Amino acid sequence: MKLNLNIQPLESWLNIKNEPLIISGPCSAETEEQLVSTANLLAATGKVSVLRAGIWKPRTRPGEFEGIGSIGLEWLKRAKAETGLPTAVEVATAKHVEEALAAGVDILWIGARSTANPFTVQEIADALKGHDVPVLIKNPVNPDISLWIGALERINNAGITKIGAIHRGFSSYEKSSFRNEPMWEMAIQLKTLCPTLPIINDPSHICGNRELIPYIAQKALDLDMQGLMIESHIDPSVAWTDAKQQVTPSALEELVSKLNLRDPEAPNEAFADKLGELRQKIDKIDDILIQKLGERMAIVEQIGNYKKDNKVTILQVNRWDEILKKGTAFAKALKLDLGFTEKFLELVHGESIRKQTEIMNEGKTEEEIVEATSGEKA
Repeated sequence: MKLNLNIQPLESWLNIKNEPLIISGPCSAETEEQLVSTANLLAATGKVSVLRAGIWKPRTRPGEFEGIGSIGLEWLKRAKAETGLPTAVEVATAKHVEEALAAGVDILWIGARSTANPFTVQEIADALKGHDVPVLIKNPVNPDISLWIGALERINNAGITKIGAIHRGFSSYEKSSFRNEPMWEMAIQLKTLCPTLPIINDPSHICGNRELIPYIAQKALDLDMQGLMIESHIDPSVAWTDAKQQVTPSALEELVSKLNLRDPEAPNEAFADKLGELRQKIDKIDDILIQKLGERMAIVEQIGNYKKDNKVTILQVNRWDEILKKGTAFAKALKLDLGFTEKFLELVHGESIRKQTEIMNEGKTEEEIVEATSGEKA
């Protein structure tokens, strides 16, 4: 299923010519001097296409710096006048939209917390009706593709056709080197559903520290994302918000200069032929994998029926430990990534449990059982 969004190509938005698109500026507008000085240094690099700044900052807890407010829009106007750079700000309410547009802001974006709330997105969408302004939508805090898609649809339904997504990573309970887990598969899924949708990567919020930004930025471009939003501050050490993930304008220039741009299309016919040959081999192996999974699940059904007839529980922990140890040892010998192997085995084992559960309950799925039980309680 493809998303039916009416979208204008990124290059038509503001006649932006830099490739990739680089959106940069301070996490928060703190003072007029801080914002304007940073903007001038960024413009001087020749690498930045759009100046961003946080004017209103939704914070997790009260008492933290929540943005300088509307006065910052006047500073942004001055920065735009001095540098010629288009400007971008985050909006979270209808009032934010009205004030930003009145101040001549060129691009609006919707933050992760706002994307997670359809009421907030709809309020913003209603305020945008009748305006021709580019809008970027960050992924929701949690990995919910439907919320992300829903926000894109609501803004598009308001008549906004200059629309794009920002991939800024997702909250996770697992300990990681990243502030927010990239979960690249979510962005890939969105791109698959809507190939014409521009996706901008936000390595600053994914990484949470400046050291990892080059790695994430390069990977985003290698996955054919159209640009990067990187936070930059004239002196990150004294930044009022997110100091660790901001870079100086000179560091940004160096970072962007070292990025490798790769063509998403085949450079010549010989390359395309060789790539096609290799992909055919992968397709054959994939067919075998799916066939073998089907054969495995047929045996799982036999096991489920045998356990049911003999009144044996579905799960035997020792058996799962055996599968995991054997599988990971084999994967290690084949130089496969152990994390990938464990996830694969967990998925297969989870499907085996689901099928056996269905057998134990006379063919009823877990959803049907829950629905029937809920109906009885009602």
